[in-house]
Amino acid sequence: MNGPEFGTLDDVVYGRVESVAPGIRRVIAENPSKFTYRGTGTYIVGAGEVAVVDPGPDLASHRDALAAALAGERVTAIAVTHCHSDHSPLAAWLRVETGAPTYAFGPHPPPDPDDPAVVEELAEEIGDGVKIEEATDYAFTPDVRVGDGEIAARGPGWTLRGVHTPGHTSNHLCFAFEEEGVLFPGDHVMGWSTTVVSPPDGDMAAYIDSLRKVAGRADRTYWPTHGPAIEQPARYVGALVEHRLARERQVLGTVRDGAGTIPAIVAVLYADVAEELHKPAGRSVLGHLVKLVADGRVVTIDGAAPRLSSTYAAV
Repeated sequence: MNGPEFGTLDDVVYGRVESVAPGIRRVIAENPSKFTYRGTGTYIVGAGEVAVVDPGPDLASHRDALAAALAGERVTAIAVTHCHSDHSPLAAWLRVETGAPTYAFGPHPPPDPDDPAVVEELAEEIGDGVKIEEATDYAFTPDVRVGDGEIAARGPGWTLRGVHTPGHTSNHLCFAFEEEGVLFPGDHVMGWSTTVVSPPDGDMAAYIDSLRKVAGRADRTYWPTHGPAIEQPARYVGALVEHRLARERQVLGTVRDGAGTIPAIVAVLYADVAEELHKPAGRSVLGHLVKLVADGRVVTIDGAAPRLSSTYAAV
């Protein structure tokens, strides 16, 4: 199977509320980046009594745009897919303004200061000033924790049900808009790019399992937080799974060919990718190596847990 065919978002007007599908409106925040594409898409579900999915970054312009879009509406639920800083921070403001509770799988687990991988990651970011992942909103804790398959909230003509999809983050939760056969997949499935899976909280094995999980659902359309709608989700996600497995085979083959470090692997596999993306690519390679070590197909030379600085060998 070929890799996924990514779409584009053309003619983005920041701050404008746009009706994109029955019962769904979207406001895109002006926070474009290498992680967010054109920006964070915040969704408003329903009319009169509404839910807001992924309120977005704490930007004054986005806050004002949401306030205008929600004028005359009664917000009864604030749904957050996960705690990266382009998704959850504005939930605190919206909760105060509306009194609506927040719904999510749970807070983001705090980093373990004794984990060598965490120490190494922080040292690298501080040393070169290059951010290799979205910042994490550790302050967010939902009012209501939503388990896999549980109904998060209901309103006139809409029901949101949680679908736990660990991988991008351990607490990632998609929301299914059941009446319309829509899934809001957050960053689990994006319309413009593959998803960053960055250890230690990101888990490639869990991510692939979660992709297979949503591919087995009957959703008709995905509205991701970044990028355009996905109209044939099962086919699209199947291509994502094959893409990840193909990349895993490439990583394993490169290690077998003698590239024992992550920079060496990235230099081979991402030779045609802009150098500014090599660090996040290295995190993705680490995700594959963690899985390959767990599967017994690769080892670290020092026998320790896989890290960015480890040297690897094929079994």
